[in-house]
Amino acid sequence: MRLKKPRPASPDQVRITREGETAVIEHADDSVRVVNLQVGPSLAGMTDAEVLELFNDMIVAQAELAAGLDPTLTEIPPGLPQIEYSERSDQWVPRGQVLRCHIDDDAEAGTIIHIDDMELDMDAFGRMLQVFSGFGMRIAFVDEEDVTEEPEVVVREPDEACGGDTG
Repeated sequence: MRLKKPRPASPDQVRITREGETAVIEHADDSVRVVNLQVGPSLAGMTDAEVLELFNDMIVAQAELAAGLDPTLTEIPPGLPQIEYSERSDQWVPRGQVLRCHIDDDAEAGTIIHIDDMELDMDAFGRMLQVFSGFGMRIAFVDEEDVTEEPEVVVREPDEACGGDTG
């Protein structure tokens, strides 16, 4: 089961514990994600009510930020690098929010994802996706020659004729 995003809460809806400088906020509703709120040294002098106020303020600020974001996605033009290596995080990171890639199966290396001239194994590809942790994504599988084209999408149950069974 995918856990729900945290939401503002009242004292009777959460349990707050402390692990060093981190407040651990667990909702009574176990379908909501646990939050590890890094507070810092001031956590030691804070009451649970103050921690909860900080948590609620953070959730509201995140929602306000998300509401103000431009929903337009950036796709890097063909021929320019879609990903770059980040020394800071020691991993590949996307330069935009749309990736064109190809999937190959290598007998020795397993599944390989090709992005531009780079080959990423599933571990490196997964680490790259963590940049967007907390977001959703849609994946469209197209012929490898058509990755630069926006496919027509029809919402319906698959039928045998349109590739409902890929096995």
